[in-house]
Amino acid sequence: MKRIEVKKTSSKGIVMGRVFLVEEQDLSPAGNSVQEPEVEKEIQAYEQAVEDVIADLVPLAEGSDIFAGHLELAKDIALKEGVLGRIRNQNYNAQMALHETAEEFRMIFEMMDDEYMRERSADIQDIRNRLMRKLKGLNEGNFDEITEKVILLARDLAPSDTAKLNLDYILGFITELGGVTSHVSIMARGMGIPALVGVSGIMDEVKNGDFVIMDASQGVILVNPGQEEIQEYTKKAEEFRKFEKELEESSALPTVTKDGRKLEVCGNVGSLEDVKRAVQFQIDGIGLFRSEFLYMESDHFPTEEEQFEVYSQAAELLGDKELTIRTLDIGGDKGLDYFEFPKEENPFLGYRAIRIGLDQTSILKTQLRALLRAGASGHIRIMFPMIISVEEVLKALQILEESREELAKEGVPYGADLEVGVMIETPAAVMMAEELAERVDFFSIGTNDLTQYFLAVDRGNQKIAAMYNSYHPAVLRAIYQTIRAGHKFGKKVGMCGEFASDPKAVKLLLGMGLDEFSVSPGEAANVKYQIRNASADEAERLAKEVMKQPAVEDIMRLLEE
Repeated sequence: MKRIEVKKTSSKGIVMGRVFLVEEQDLSPAGNSVQEPEVEKEIQAYEQAVEDVIADLVPLAEGSDIFAGHLELAKDIALKEGVLGRIRNQNYNAQMALHETAEEFRMIFEMMDDEYMRERSADIQDIRNRLMRKLKGLNEGNFDEITEKVILLARDLAPSDTAKLNLDYILGFITELGGVTSHVSIMARGMGIPALVGVSGIMDEVKNGDFVIMDASQGVILVNPGQEEIQEYTKKAEEFRKFEKELEESSALPTVTKDGRKLEVCGNVGSLEDVKRAVQFQIDGIGLFRSEFLYMESDHFPTEEEQFEVYSQAAELLGDKELTIRTLDIGGDKGLDYFEFPKEENPFLGYRAIRIGLDQTSILKTQLRALLRAGASGHIRIMFPMIISVEEVLKALQILEESREELAKEGVPYGADLEVGVMIETPAAVMMAEELAERVDFFSIGTNDLTQYFLAVDRGNQKIAAMYNSYHPAVLRAIYQTIRAGHKFGKKVGMCGEFASDPKAVKLLLGMGLDEFSVSPGEAANVKYQIRNASADEAERLAKEVMKQPAVEDIMRLLEE
């Protein structure tokens, strides 16, 4: 028996069965350059491949935002011009031109700091592979050979792969690549299928037909186990199913601690598809709608009307629950094809987020008008990102007031009393938290950036990645200080970073006084369960003790007791 331990448990559960190894196709480009007379032939071949891929995607796009996004990518002018330019100007054949252009696009996303955005590079790769199959005359893989329940093993799984699967036959997913925000992870969580992703070297460790036990709750794979292990994990699987049933049955209950303190567990989303999924998980609202995806999936700045439609539909899906929409947060690791950013040595400390909105006020005003209009019939809150000063807040509020006045003059219905909040994700915002709390309605702590900026650690740098730790006393004290500042002025304080769903952190954050946990929708039931089984008074005593500790190891010892 072989035991493999895995760090990324993207969708929990325990299953066992035979492995089905997804066939790896050679999608590398054949050849390189062509002679001048063949250039037109290569152009025609590529254009035909694009037409065929678009035809394949049209029916899929009708029921899925993911494939609708892929359809837009297949039609993308910049991608097409990049490929055709390489064929015409460098005499590349169509396959090599596609490969190099797609790689250039993919690397832009790969270099982004935000994990969700990095995983979007898989969309580029998927379109690239679809087009390459057409150019090489290849079929769609060996998925039609799955005729019984199996654990699917692949180097990676693209949305186009999962669309071909009969999910009734899939016990679980294991992939060598991918992350917890990849499409296979999102789909697996949505379907309740266990998944382990980013399992380095797994393709060399497991063969087609091997019998494996997959514990995606603890991150363990047992290859060809003995009878004793099979019996042990059969029992564990039954216990897990009972626990999941208990979670599911209680997920619709109010989020209240054992001693009566009421909280909210909300979802983090980036699209209408995400909102639909979040509603199924019985979330208490949306604590973070990343509006930048509207911009990144478009070839132009979305108009007021386009934004209004999306925000209105999202609010309608939520009914009377709150929808918190963060204004455009681009720059740093998130760019737009149609907007030129200045060259910067430190883009994460540069022209980004609210700084762009306050500089290019027409962009911010268009978004604020759309949000105000959607707020006429929906429970919408507006949130400004990357705030460092009172001056920024006052300027943003002035633009919001101008937008209200314009809509009133035009006789357009709008929400007159939308709540306005700010992200607390910089040391400056923490230090100015009381002054900010006097001027806004709520805070949302973004622990991903806050940890990075507070500790001066680039979490994408593998050399120092271990230093990136939200349990660092300085980070915890910053969180505590922010919550106290908000409460001093009667303002609600939430958290939308990954830390909010960390099982070890939930009780601590509860004790610090956090009002709202905004997490990946798939994590909501578990966070609710932990809160309902905790005492707010006990949690408060724990938090006070943690605040006295000088080192991470002392803090972890307390949390693990």
